[in-house]
Amino acid sequence: MQQTPRKDYVRLHEPNPHWQRMKQILSVHPEIKQLFGPTPSTAIYAISLILLQFLLAYWAPTQAWWLFALITYFIGATINHSLYVVTHELTHNLVFTHPWQNRLFALVVNGPLFFPSAMPFFKYHMLHHTHQSEFNYDADLASKKEADWIGNSFARKALALFFFSFVQGTLRPSRLKNVKFWDTWTLLNFLTQAAWLIGLYFLFGGMGLLYLFLSTLFALGIHPMGGRWIQEHYLVKEGQETNSYYGPLNKFCFNMGYHNEHHDFMKVPWSKLPKVRAMAPEFYNNLFYYRSWLGCLKRFIFSHHTTFYDRIVRYDQKGEGNPPKQS
Repeated sequence: MQQTPRKDYVRLHEPNPHWQRMKQILSVHPEIKQLFGPTPSTAIYAISLILLQFLLAYWAPTQAWWLFALITYFIGATINHSLYVVTHELTHNLVFTHPWQNRLFALVVNGPLFFPSAMPFFKYHMLHHTHQSEFNYDADLASKKEADWIGNSFARKALALFFFSFVQGTLRPSRLKNVKFWDTWTLLNFLTQAAWLIGLYFLFGGMGLLYLFLSTLFALGIHPMGGRWIQEHYLVKEGQETNSYYGPLNKFCFNMGYHNEHHDFMKVPWSKLPKVRAMAPEFYNNLFYYRSWLGCLKRFIFSHHTTFYDRIVRYDQKGEGNPPKQS
């Protein structure tokens, strides 16, 4: 474990480790291919969550302010976090068979999430997989200005994570100069989300929209599930750039904690990710993993040794593109 705060990324030339491990696992366990394919029942869960969230958007504003706050933080944020994971499943075409069906349903799932985030996520998340840890293509990496400003300060780390929805949705994509933000689907996402917000305002009023806004802000910020932003790719064990989480909160977010398994096998839906580990334990049991997202958050925020530089950065597929090293 890192004992002094890093002031630069950990730089590697080695290729994405998940490609090699996938080949190794399939050579020993080819039966894992039977897990590939969409899970249409995910749409039923998603619709149920959307209806529940809209019911709460109608009811929660009628309660005392402190109860409104508790409902928003513990229930609303949990629901919206789960809906973000449904969007993630749709990005990988793991709900419906045809890509256009997954994209259209993502515009529906985006409704309670307030911000028009579905189509940008489709673009930037797939780049995260195909160009993992390549600085010019992976929006999951903090910029040098961001990492330098935050440093190892408790307050600034907490502030950055609290507003992580803005950091991840605006600041980081804007630094990817080789990736065009606007396209037809993104424009459609902005238009449909505007229609959602107008309709929801007439149904639930301003306080209902505030409930959805805060639910999204908390869902992607400092929240019991927010630890996964650190869990997934921040370094704990030397040389291991992806970490899984095997705790009880997986039941509330479609097994998103099984992150090594997901990066190894992007075609396996959430419902079958635990089977990957069970079928190939010799490849996963020796990897570091978390049992607590709250513990992960606590360690990262309060430790003097952790920074946003605790990430691997690799040269891109052309052998170039790393940010300049610290002098």
